Amino acid sequence: MPIKLPANLPAYQVLSQEGVMVMSDDRAMRQDIRPLRIGLLNLMPKKIQTENQFARLIGATPLQIELTLIRMSEHQTKTTAAAHMQSFYHPFSEVKDQKFDGLIITGAPIEHLPFPDVTYWDELRDVFDWTQSNVQSTFGVCWGGMAMINHFHGVQKHMLDAKAFGCFRHQNLAPASPYLRGFSDDCVIPVSRWTEMRQDEIDARDGLRTLLGSPEVGPCLVQDPGHRALYIFNHFEYDSDTLKQEYDRDIAAGTPINVPMNYYPEDDPSRPPFNRWRSHAHLLYGNWINEIYQNTPYDMNVIGS
Repeated sequence: MPIKLPANLPAYQVLSQEGVMVMSDDRAMRQDIRPLRIGLLNLMPKKIQTENQFARLIGATPLQIELTLIRMSEHQTKTTAAAHMQSFYHPFSEVKDQKFDGLIITGAPIEHLPFPDVTYWDELRDVFDWTQSNVQSTFGVCWGGMAMINHFHGVQKHMLDAKAFGCFRHQNLAPASPYLRGFSDDCVIPVSRWTEMRQDEIDARDGLRTLLGSPEVGPCLVQDPGHRALYIFNHFEYDSDTLKQEYDRDIAAGTPINVPMNYYPEDDPSRPPFNRWRSHAHLLYGNWINEIYQNTPYDMNVIGS
């Protein structure tokens, strides 16, 4: 089954050309089923790129998905055209009375800031609390996951001496978890961050379970059943060239940066990078969608009650 997107959203054309099943609103109206409502709270500056990445993953499942793009109410992006934001995005203030089967909260390039110094921190905390009554399952990604685990459990983020940058092997720490169904004993995941969460601090909180972790870059995927949430601190959603774009950007700006580890063939930036995470990315988000489908009530009014 396809993902339902507005026919004029850039992701519609991109995913159609890739062979991902997409459908317009008109076609969806003719199908007598309830699609899963998934919200994407997009905090990334490159909105369209991020839309494509997550729509690609959740659109590969055998269920019909209705994707709703959400932004912070007062924060105005400077990197995405105002017409795009006006056409496709809903401020949180407009959707907070609605129910969602799932919500993805993206990362944001503001790792250096203490959480309370983020301009939209108060509203984001409202979003976190709102998920407990209006969302069946929430997926916090990178900074979004760090912020959410901090809000609910007080786990702190810590600055790294050097950026964790590249593709790192992660161990499957919970093979029986439904979220890791079909996973290998280990897998490669792109990492790009200046901060970390520490395993001992996660272990010290009740109710948290680490599903994927790395000896090199620490915990990655954490389950929080009490808040019906997953937190992932790395980037399964990245395109093949996303790390390359970040590396080329820093080189062009004269910013000190290491070649992303285990990414280019023989660590040679002149050669096209390999994608070694795509299959596990689809597995993880497909398993998340399946768990939502298995557990969400048909009557959306019951979500959160």
